[in-house]
Amino acid sequence: MNARTRWSLVYAAVAVLLTVTACTVRAEPAPDPPRTVAATSSGFTLDGDPWWPSGMDAYQLATNWSINRGCGAQVDLDAYFGSLPPNALTRFDLFAALAVNKFTGAVDFRPADAVFAAAARHHQLVLPVLVGGDGACESGEFKQRDWYVDGWKTESAFGGMTYQQWLTTAVTRWRGSPALAGWEPVGEPEPGVCGRSCAFPDRTCPSDAGAVLRGFFDTAGGAVRALDPNRLVFSGLAGGGQCGSAGDDYELVGRSPGVSVLDYHDYGADGVPLPGDQWNGLGRRITQARAVGKPIVVNEIGQNAGSCGTVDDRATDVRRKVTGQRAAGTAGALFWAFVPDPRNDQCTFDIGPGDPLFGLAGDMLSQG
Repeated sequence: MNARTRWSLVYAAVAVLLTVTACTVRAEPAPDPPRTVAATSSGFTLDGDPWWPSGMDAYQLATNWSINRGCGAQVDLDAYFGSLPPNALTRFDLFAALAVNKFTGAVDFRPADAVFAAAARHHQLVLPVLVGGDGACESGEFKQRDWYVDGWKTESAFGGMTYQQWLTTAVTRWRGSPALAGWEPVGEPEPGVCGRSCAFPDRTCPSDAGAVLRGFFDTAGGAVRALDPNRLVFSGLAGGGQCGSAGDDYELVGRSPGVSVLDYHDYGADGVPLPGDQWNGLGRRITQARAVGKPIVVNEIGQNAGSCGTVDDRATDVRRKVTGQRAAGTAGALFWAFVPDPRNDQCTFDIGPGDPLFGLAGDMLSQG
């Protein structure tokens, strides 16, 4: 056999091998495209259809004790997302502290990546909170006025990053997720000033708190929108008269071009649809949201159960509350807070697997 014949046989064998391989290797399915969540002055659409988002606050989803320092109990992500009604919304903590490997100190995205991947597998939606105003599950330090002025751009924190760097890192990494509904830059921002301690009675509220918070959202919220222009930015405001968003300041902050959606957090008024007073109550906040042309969601609704009440009674109260809020003009509701290990022998906000509030979330979603 001459050299030319030998090489011809080799080329033919390679061609057959490549053909067989191409026929036997299965192509990976294309990832789902990002969902399209849009806001109007009165509500939301999901992929062009009316959507009244309901679901859970599940702050601890990115906890992985084998990797990070955690925040609450570790959750079986597939079990959790698989238990939700279709197109539910879950709000969770996406803090820089949870993206640091506790053994090496290096940035480690695996726990957070797992949350987005599990939500996408189950065709659910998530709302990540990038930092908490009170410092819980991070440094434990309350974020004061100066942090909202420029500390978020200069103070190094977990992973050696400033908050500005973490915001850029997080939005850039996960903006293509098909599970992403929007971003919440800060959970319950409140630019107060600490006194002897940072406990509420020892804090003061500077006269420029509203302007400071507005400036923060103009810049930080604007940065989110520049990086991910097709996503909504939620204000994260508690809405009950806190420093920086009390009274008319709530509307001042809500008018920021860096804010797409206004928030309200509802505790301590079991079964009452519109809690609060004429200055800082939910009724006033709905009116202010209409004035700025943006939807308002009650992204934390908490009522105790366990040793102090049954979960069925709680669900009845929350149903009355949410039904009344929706009729008054709110655009969504989330329940505080899912945990995989509810303390049924204590009086807590814990919502465990199989809680009737999952059914309420499904009812709200089914109404479109």
